[in-house]
Amino acid sequence: MSTNCRVVIAEDHDLLRNGLRSMLSAQGGYDVIGEARDGKEACQMAMTLNPDLMLMDLSMRGMNGIDASAAIKRRSPNIRIVVLTVHQSEEYVREALRAGVEGYVLKDVSFDELLVAMRMVMQGKKHLSADVYGYMVDSFVTGREAPAPKKAWDVLTGRERSVLKLIAEGRTNRQVGQYLNLSPKTIEKYRASMMHKLHIANLTELVLVAISMGLLTSLAEKCSEPNANDTLVRAPADPDPPPEFPPAPELPNYQLGGAAR
Repeated sequence: MSTNCRVVIAEDHDLLRNGLRSMLSAQGGYDVIGEARDGKEACQMAMTLNPDLMLMDLSMRGMNGIDASAAIKRRSPNIRIVVLTVHQSEEYVREALRAGVEGYVLKDVSFDELLVAMRMVMQGKKHLSADVYGYMVDSFVTGREAPAPKKAWDVLTGRERSVLKLIAEGRTNRQVGQYLNLSPKTIEKYRASMMHKLHIANLTELVLVAISMGLLTSLAEKCSEPNANDTLVRAPADPDPPPEFPPAPELPNYQLGGAAR
């Protein structure tokens, strides 16, 4: 019987997912037994395949990696999860750790560093990328480990944060709705809800909130997905409909420049 570590890769970028599978297979000691393209598929594979370890992207269509990790940990706490992401903000790290993940690795690390993280996690230890570990320690030392309860991150739901990120990237209500399997009218309700909660009145302020939350790094540097010309894939139906608020006034599309993943 094989003693290899059984791995499921949850990543919506085909190129990265295929690359990880190839490198892990060539490395030896790992069997990639499943590949998920979104959080819902990751949860299903966790139940049916019961892997030893999952590599989890955070920004996936439909159910995101944090929500998927939390759901998997509630049902199968023995499955180890290593987040592999571009997101470095404290809020993302804290939410992932609260969800129960054992590792948090940035996508710009070397493959050898990823292997170190996977080995440590399988030994029952926690692992954070060096950059993440440094500012999380600094956060603890300087007393920033307890965010203010009225902080935008805490005020918004997970679904609202997903909608906010896509709107701030310049997507129209229709594009955001197609990406999240929601109607444009529902996206408008989410936008009205967010503006009501955050006490803001225009799209520029909404973009600035997204930057302050770490959803966008800057106006000129942002996550590339989804692009305006992407073929949009419908995600699972929304389990958490927004509250009813008066619709926000229709705002012009705000296209952001640059792209970074």
